Amino acid sequence: MTGRAPFSAERRRVILDALRTRGRVGAAEIADELGVTGETVRRDLIALEREGRLARVHGGAVPLDRTVAEPSVSARVGLDGEKRRIARAALAHVPASGTILLDAGSTTVRLAELLPATGDLAVFTNALPIATHLLERTELEVHLLGGRMRRPTEASVGPWAGAALRDLNVDVVFAGVNGISLERGLTTPDAAEAEVKGLMLAAGRRRIVLADRTKLGVARLHRHGGLEDVDLLVTDDEADDEALAALRRAGVEVETA
Repeated sequence: MTGRAPFSAERRRVILDALRTRGRVGAAEIADELGVTGETVRRDLIALEREGRLARVHGGAVPLDRTVAEPSVSARVGLDGEKRRIARAALAHVPASGTILLDAGSTTVRLAELLPATGDLAVFTNALPIATHLLERTELEVHLLGGRMRRPTEASVGPWAGAALRDLNVDVVFAGVNGISLERGLTTPDAAEAEVKGLMLAAGRRRIVLADRTKLGVARLHRHGGLEDVDLLVTDDEADDEALAALRRAGVEVETA
């Protein structure tokens, strides 16, 4: 770097180059390297995260390909603390009795782990990991939707899953997303999964989206719902304030955990 302070575009290029070569960057390390303040780097990381270029973690960032890459549920270990907090907040919206539908995803798995052992609750899901876990909970009535299993998400999709969802009416849907944005609404990389997710939203009297901050402002390939299909968004408390304010202005109720 020269003696002058680097422009934002230069700083962000350095950050992305460092991610590609190191696999992770520390905010303090980048600040020292660029000769700028930690607050400047923090703003850069927030901007890059909103563009879907990386995922912020405590103390820095890790790479994140948001074009077509789709990690498996078991590989989604990033932001696990945030996902657990989101799940705990979502638990307050689980009815004491009635029916809920759990979408596939790492955050909904965390919610399934927290479901109470009391009450008269029936749980529907298309996610094999969720159904497998809940089978140990003998007090719960568990329904696994049939269909073709997708390996990345371990979720059932296709005509069988679709037929079941078209006839289903549940009290609350807890939905996952790969992206939520003002421009494109709710999106996911796979067309078959997008169809199922859209039918899930239609099956719920109340629709709650669970999404950590890396999903905000991101648009993936296939749209499966609009912001009007979201009754509540539960995200983590490190989500960008401007992104949350924009969603609220668009009519989305937001809760942070």
